[in-house]
Amino acid sequence: MTWREQWVAFATIVVKEIRRFTRIWPQTLLPPAITMTLYFVIFGNLIGHRIGDMGGFDYMQYIVPGLIMMSVIQNSYGNVVSSFFSTKFQHSIEEMLVSPMPAHVILTGYVVGGMVRGMLVGLIVSLLSLFFTHLSMHHLGITVLVVTMTAALFALGGFINATFANKFDDISIIPTFVLTPLTYLGGVFYSIDLLPDFWRALTLVNPIVYMVNAFRYGVLGVSDVNVYASLGAIAIFVVVFYLFSLWLLQRGTGIRH
Repeated sequence: MTWREQWVAFATIVVKEIRRFTRIWPQTLLPPAITMTLYFVIFGNLIGHRIGDMGGFDYMQYIVPGLIMMSVIQNSYGNVVSSFFSTKFQHSIEEMLVSPMPAHVILTGYVVGGMVRGMLVGLIVSLLSLFFTHLSMHHLGITVLVVTMTAALFALGGFINATFANKFDDISIIPTFVLTPLTYLGGVFYSIDLLPDFWRALTLVNPIVYMVNAFRYGVLGVSDVNVYASLGAIAIFVVVFYLFSLWLLQRGTGIRH
């Protein structure tokens, strides 16, 4: 395929993915907005006043970047894992694989579609947070870079999960037993500096800690970990996940039996 034909194929997949989740927006965009609003009310307004300041900011300001990042992670992952598995289940992915479309175009199209949903939900949550607190922007470049790479990373993670899944129940195992615990223990609601040395060292194994803190640095200017090391680690994970996903797709893992 020529470059122009590849671009048309890529754009078609992305538009299809965007139309897929915007067509059913009460199921894809509204629930995370309501859930995050409840977090703002319960943790920010009701509990936050009792906790006081954290990291030099009031508790509501401190947790908002983490909640935004949590919504980006969950929705980037969820969009790709459900969409690609449905394509596998309906056997329509086979039509893509036998077409002249390169594997990297198929993969990138699905990933970008997941990124759009994740970042759109993140934007909605950011706008909702302004009704509860004031947010400054310490470093716009780092903020955009972190949210973009994190959305890409978890969209790729959703693709890998969908590739290995054999039934619909399989696409909920990783989000339930891996993604959710890592997110809640990733410094969204607290500073890891408050933890005892053993638990702090254990928490540093959690990759989501670095994403949340890098994003918090971009918004508020505070972080519990080295921001530039976090950016480098996220970038490495994105490259590794992309190459692994591309290898799975080219090999036909979970598709060709």
